[in-house]
Amino acid sequence: QVQLVESGGGLVQAGGSLRLSCTASGTIFRLEVMGWYRQAPGTQRELVALIPIGGSITYGDSMKGRVTISRDNAKNTVSLQMNSLKPEDTAVYYCYGTRFGSSYWGQGTQVTVSS
Repeated sequence: QVQLVESGGGLVQAGGSLRLSCTASGTIFRLEVMGWYRQAPGTQRELVALIPIGGSITYGDSMKGRVTISRDNAKNTVSLQMNSLKPEDTAVYYCYGTRFGSSYWGQGTQVTVSS
């Protein structure tokens, strides 16, 4: 069973930076796509960034230009560097991955940006 575990969330002041990381376990295979979504209270989950193996990165509109996604295929990890954070970036950030047609989600890590 594939499990995704996030780390790196927390409280940061507006204009600050955070780096989120996610590690996939329970599989010897690399996840075909890894990425991040976020969900603020009362809103739908939205795309932050996706990075496939050997393909083009996709960034969601809400954080484009302020985030950079990267992955380490050997370790089955994905990271998200977030800069110039705004209070409206406050949300639970979820790690996401796909393998052989199945999708997997982490439990989420809270990011809170104070003004």
